[in-house]
Amino acid sequence: MKRTLSFVAVLAVAVGGIALWSSQNTQPGVSLGSVSAQDAAEVDTSGVLEMSMGNPDAAVTVIEYASFTCPHCASFHEGTFKELKENYIDTDKINFVYREVYFDRFGLWGGMVARCGGPEKYFGIADLIYQSQANWTSSGDPATIADELKKLGLLAGLSQETVDACMQDGDMAKAMVAVFQQNAEADGITSTPSFVINGENYSNMSYEQFSQLLDEKLGS
Repeated sequence: MKRTLSFVAVLAVAVGGIALWSSQNTQPGVSLGSVSAQDAAEVDTSGVLEMSMGNPDAAVTVIEYASFTCPHCASFHEGTFKELKENYIDTDKINFVYREVYFDRFGLWGGMVARCGGPEKYFGIADLIYQSQANWTSSGDPATIADELKKLGLLAGLSQETVDACMQDGDMAKAMVAVFQQNAEADGITSTPSFVINGENYSNMSYEQFSQLLDEKLGS
């Protein structure tokens, strides 16, 4: 089954109870305040870039909502997504946008590490996070999970100082959660992976179903 999203529960766990882990300390580092529905609009979200690939001018835009801690999202990226990338994204047939969903602080941390290298490295780091999801999530221990995510950032060519700074950036974390909340509420997202294709919502599907749908929308 897909993971189902409850905004109240997610925000309570992913924001109010989050502390970013500091590599210099065995205790939680920067504590984040809550981002309520009322004050989310007041958070400066200008630094949270939309992550996309493919043709920005394409007639079809696919928006994926997914969580780095969602097993079905990892399966999608290991299978269907690779075929979509080869046949529709790399060929500039579609514009593909990836939007992070945060069920828990670990998914948020994954997003912070993925964004640490900027748009150029984002999808490469995201691939590493999904490929090793079973490993870095297995312990359930915040310190271990934070260290494993940092290792993936280093593997992607980021410096230790850069990764540490990203993981301790409380303002960015608040902004990311605010953007997540605004986008997911606007698009009516309740589970992952979910897709918005030219304004219409779809649940997870096979590559064959995806291909048929995209070809119809492309008129091919």
